[in-house]
Amino acid sequence: MEKLKQLLLKYNRQGPRYTSYPPANFFHEKFTNSDLISHLATSNSNGSENISIYIHIPFCSQRCHFCGCNTTLFENNDVIDRYINCVIKEIQNYSKHLDIKNRKVTQVHWGGGTPNSISRKFITKVMNEIHKTFIIGENAEIAIECNPAYLDKEEIVFLRESGFNRISVGIQDFNTKVLDTVNRLHSKLPHKELIELIREAGFTGVNYDFIYGLPYQTVESFNETIKQAIELSPDRLVTFSYAHVPWFMGAQKILEDAGLPSPDKKLSMFLSSMDLLVKSGYEQIGLDHYAKPSDDLAKALKEKILHRNFQGYCTKETTGQVYGFGCSSITQLWDAFSQNEKNLHKYIKRIEADGFAVERGYALSFNERVCKEVINETMCNGIVDFEQIGSQFAISATEVKSIVGYKDENLKEFIDDNLLVINNNRLEISKEGMMIVRNIAMAFDPQLNTEGDKYSKTI
Repeated sequence: MEKLKQLLLKYNRQGPRYTSYPPANFFHEKFTNSDLISHLATSNSNGSENISIYIHIPFCSQRCHFCGCNTTLFENNDVIDRYINCVIKEIQNYSKHLDIKNRKVTQVHWGGGTPNSISRKFITKVMNEIHKTFIIGENAEIAIECNPAYLDKEEIVFLRESGFNRISVGIQDFNTKVLDTVNRLHSKLPHKELIELIREAGFTGVNYDFIYGLPYQTVESFNETIKQAIELSPDRLVTFSYAHVPWFMGAQKILEDAGLPSPDKKLSMFLSSMDLLVKSGYEQIGLDHYAKPSDDLAKALKEKILHRNFQGYCTKETTGQVYGFGCSSITQLWDAFSQNEKNLHKYIKRIEADGFAVERGYALSFNERVCKEVINETMCNGIVDFEQIGSQFAISATEVKSIVGYKDENLKEFIDDNLLVINNNRLEISKEGMMIVRNIAMAFDPQLNTEGDKYSKTI
């Protein structure tokens, strides 16, 4: 474990998360509503036929001090009603440019904010619109992020009857002192009863989310939280590293008074929790995701058909081009990204007036699409077959390498540390190499510039 710790410290450098390529800091305001409409039309013939839908619900009744998401405290039901009507209008306007008769929805994800904190009538209204507008695939994954503070038996049954089949529970920590310090509401039900009710309702997947690096967390206390999670046995589990950015999210300054764990303690939390989860039988997906061997993510990793988008890891079977609705949501197409207005009220006004609310975006060149594919395969599956990728774009492996700026010297450090091997035109990353996969992906990014504070550390 100490050897791995030293390896992670060695490669703990600034770099993109590569949730997208190019990263979101490349998005610009010259990309407008008309650009989005044009790319919506071409998305019918370019890229995946599958449709992924993202619904952003920005509302929270209480803001957690650690939060880095685009959220707003409840104002009144009239504002929520206007917002939901805008989301529906946006869905209707998108659908006019999509081949909804021949393309199926294979993934729906509700994020926030706190999607399950709003009235059920609003959830029903949006879900009805989705089902009325689109063809939902037989094996579609329909997921919602939930705060356990609002979950009881009646709510769980409602969500299942509304069509959701996967639920992501934002637990963050089982330690009540930690929760109180970060202003996080406690679970409405005992966690054992909660997961039993979710299973009984017929959800096919349960995700648990945790955060490490918060005040009053220690290696020992976080281990206890993870042990409790293992006993509850969710299908997937994520241990997010708390990103302390008070210059960007002012509320986080409150946590400085309570005291944050040192970087060394934080890294020990990550490593010890990883060790517990892997030894208990969970498969590690990327740096901080875990899944049971029977889960679709673990199967996809084994078969090297894992994918990821702004909503997280997914399988290539369920993923599609992502069409995002709501403020700050990001539409991810084969050849473009488009992000909506982040401000709630600006979003509402623009949708009511124009039907679209693009704040910024980015159109990808051919070379950038090639780089995106190489980086995605690096980040998700740990294998880069330059010949295979070349065949997707009707170019040679040599041309792929040229486009991504491939140089042997850029990979020498990783090879010397036994983090990857290269055989002809195929690169394979080791299990340890996947721990610093962001660093490896950076070697295939010809536009990389890590000057300044634009990126977080890779570990």
